[in-house]
Amino acid sequence: MSNRKTIAATASFVGAIALFAAAAVPASAQQQRAPQGWFKVCSKQEDNDICNTQNIVTADSGQLLTAVNLIEIKGKINRKIFQVSVPTGRLIVPGVGLQINGGKTQKIEYAICFPDRCISEVALSDELLASFKKGNQLTLTSVNFQNKPNPINVALTGFSQAYDGPGLQQNELEQRQKTLQDEVQKRQKEFEDKMKAEQEKAKAGN
Repeated sequence: MSNRKTIAATASFVGAIALFAAAAVPASAQQQRAPQGWFKVCSKQEDNDICNTQNIVTADSGQLLTAVNLIEIKGKINRKIFQVSVPTGRLIVPGVGLQINGGKTQKIEYAICFPDRCISEVALSDELLASFKKGNQLTLTSVNFQNKPNPINVALTGFSQAYDGPGLQQNELEQRQKTLQDEVQKRQKEFEDKMKAEQEKAKAGN
């Protein structure tokens, strides 16, 4: 049990560095924007080398819809993990459904929920990794508290290059963070302006 807790804590830390968007809250699939693309971040934690190949999908408001993490730990601990982070307000029993190119759905059970997101997790097998490299589109479906499926599509374009390539250097990661944060702030402003305009229109109608 202690090893399991250690691995889960390490994996959660690695997954956390991918979340550049605002805190996740329940959002509908209709709010989906294009994913930020695949990229890899590597770091050293105690006696382990950890690499996380990841992709993030956010809403117009900048809220997290889905974060995908393929984590590889080498060293004192050797483990490969596939994680999906989704907003809270999900039904736990259905887990997260994973489809590649519209094929058979694989259930990924939830491992832990935080105040702002729930994380599902499964071992990253060679077969699953190969299907990612061969596939064109990944569909991840969680079920919200209204019992409605929320499918999120993630293009697999560029996945192989990111997974097999080197991790981002610190300056590259910082630049990416800044670019994503600027984009989130821009989209939040656009979202707020749109909501304000709709409120003014509703008032004028009354």
